[in-house]
Amino acid sequence: MSIKVLIPTALRHYVGNEESLEIQGTTVGDVVKRLVESHQNLKRHLLTEEGRIRNFVNIYLNEEDIRYLKSTETPVKDGDTISIVPAIAGGVVRLQAPQTRTSELSQEEIRRYGRHLIMPEVGLVGQRKLKDAKVLLIGTGGLGSPLSLYLAAAGVGRIGLVDFDVVDQSNLQRQVIYSVRDVGRPKLEAAKQRILEINPNVQVDTHETRLTSENALEIIRNYDVVVDGTDNFPTRYLVNDACVLFGKPNVYGSIFRFEGQVSVFNHNSGPCYRCLYPEPTPRWSGSLVCRGRSSWYLARGRRNVAGNRDD
Repeated sequence: MSIKVLIPTALRHYVGNEESLEIQGTTVGDVVKRLVESHQNLKRHLLTEEGRIRNFVNIYLNEEDIRYLKSTETPVKDGDTISIVPAIAGGVVRLQAPQTRTSELSQEEIRRYGRHLIMPEVGLVGQRKLKDAKVLLIGTGGLGSPLSLYLAAAGVGRIGLVDFDVVDQSNLQRQVIYSVRDVGRPKLEAAKQRILEINPNVQVDTHETRLTSENALEIIRNYDVVVDGTDNFPTRYLVNDACVLFGKPNVYGSIFRFEGQVSVFNHNSGPCYRCLYPEPTPRWSGSLVCRGRSSWYLARGRRNVAGNRDD
């Protein structure tokens, strides 16, 4: 039986820079054995001295991890595809199987994220976590627009965008997600299009509205991490209070000329934005709640958190 074997980028120079090879075999182990027999330089990268698959090498059969099948005894048939994914570049590090099943990577995603997969800090498990992650960006301006590009390229599976502005020509010099063709378009419309051009595997949620105390809880509750890229104090305190209420990390950034600040607040119940700056500006005093130091607590927000909504 002829099986297509996809070769990772880091190992292609051992097989004449081929992206894939056709190998005969009846099981996954049989195919791997014949692969290294025909390309001897691959053997030390894929197999131990005893002939077993190395711990840091992950093998997929038609997008399914063979650890969840019959391992190397998994039978194969004509037309099947085997993907070889080294979890790290060099060395022998035991890869612990994930405790819970996470999203599988398609063959296209394995090729796309190949450079991540050979990094010990990411690997297969890390890339799956990125695919399962849900990140909300408040603002798609000078901070949010480049961040959304990098999150999409990295493989974050779901990205939420909150903005209500339109693209202005003056935005183009720093808000790199937009181009000349986008001037006059809603920012979220243009940003979503660009994100999907970079990575069509990403789910993009658009919230074309100003974040307020009326909608903050409803929007923020569905995400794992919230990124505050706004430029006004009321929204910063609003985002902080909602994150504290839900126990979500609040990634904060700000820029002034050639200076910038970045921090992660409320991580694992750590300090929040109000711990650093306790009070908002005098002209705005509304918030949700922050460790008992709130100025007021929306009854509607309390019902939303408890799961009892009044429509």
